[in-house]
Amino acid sequence: MIQAERTTYLNEDLLPMPFCPGCGHSTILEKLDEALVNLQLDPRQVVLVTDIGCQGLSDKYFSTNAFHGLHGRSVTYATGIKLANPDLKVIVLIGDGGCGIGGHHLLNAARRNIGMTVLVFNNLNFGMTGGEHSVMTPVDAVTTTTRYGHVEQPLDICGTVQVNGASFVARSTSFEKDLPDLITQAIQHDGFSLVDIWELCSAYYAPSNRFNKKLLYATMDELGYDTGVLFQGDRPEYTRAYRESVQDQRGKPLIAPRPLDTRYTSNLTGPVHCAVAGAAGKKIGTAAAAFSQGAILSGLWATQRNEYPVTVKTGHSVADVILSREDTVQMGKPSPDVMLVLFPEGLKKEQARVADLSEDAVLYINADLLPVETRARVVPLNFSATRQKKEYWAMMGIAALLVDTGLYPLAAFRDAAALRREFAEKNLAAIDASAGLLG
Repeated sequence: MIQAERTTYLNEDLLPMPFCPGCGHSTILEKLDEALVNLQLDPRQVVLVTDIGCQGLSDKYFSTNAFHGLHGRSVTYATGIKLANPDLKVIVLIGDGGCGIGGHHLLNAARRNIGMTVLVFNNLNFGMTGGEHSVMTPVDAVTTTTRYGHVEQPLDICGTVQVNGASFVARSTSFEKDLPDLITQAIQHDGFSLVDIWELCSAYYAPSNRFNKKLLYATMDELGYDTGVLFQGDRPEYTRAYRESVQDQRGKPLIAPRPLDTRYTSNLTGPVHCAVAGAAGKKIGTAAAAFSQGAILSGLWATQRNEYPVTVKTGHSVADVILSREDTVQMGKPSPDVMLVLFPEGLKKEQARVADLSEDAVLYINADLLPVETRARVVPLNFSATRQKKEYWAMMGIAALLVDTGLYPLAAFRDAAALRREFAEKNLAAIDASAGLLG
């Protein structure tokens, strides 16, 4: 069915708009409406994303989709909307205050060249919250927060987004007759576009500075701000480029599955909680993962949780592994049945659990860390006699533990340790070297 030509995108039943007399917002929105009429876009394919500020009152006056969120975050919402549906025309309505609060988001949207149009309602102050200065307030301007004149240099929003990658940048005022055409160009542009639109805040900035149309243009001249299209470039729009880059991967898992088929058997009858306590950077988690994989190869279920500090390569590293016949085990942090302590960092972290081990538990511990307070049966491991690097002590300790406890066959652990071919040789050498640990 042929759609009738739209003569407006405004919800005329809700008019007039609520802005102060003399405020430029109404004029800018009317010129945005003219631009939408020029383009004859399906209103269902247009999303207006409004920031906090007086311009944020405007979304209900348009018969398009709309989204209203937190102060300075409109560009982030717009990015998410565009990523989710690249076919939408996403238009951000934001004030100069919002640009300052959400500057980081603005820079990254420009850098990525996200396909959105940002219209900056630039009235040189925070008009909704009381006339405070913004990042774009000119030097010497009087606001409610700069009663003796503003001393900061204003942010050139056009220059800022251009140098950070915006592919369409323009500046205008609410008084310009060609503003609808400029907005039309910005919306049509395939990439990140921004139009900095200067206007009057009749409630605060204009009366505080005796500011009018003539002084607005004079201020722009003093700052060396040109109007019109300042830059237009051509580079890939991010959301489309991203989708093209992963097109061949759609529907596929992020990590290729590596099934582990049962090859061995285990005599385990109930859940066994094992813990390995060592030092960060010493492959504790890696060895524990091989321990878990060996259990799976033996027909068991394995649940693993690793703990280490944010420094990653310094401090403790602890891995808890629960082996079970059934997938019914919930990972908590109770007292382990079997514990392997390799380095001082791990002992310091787990000293309380070592002390709380029951009389039925077994503690395998680096002999150099003895004595320790515990009720468990202690099995010293003589790592100092080995020539293996400390990064492989966890592999050695787990191998010794398996030989002593018989939780599952050592051959299963060897197979698991060899799954990653680039590490197989060193892992297997460490397992072979574990034979002398038990004394």
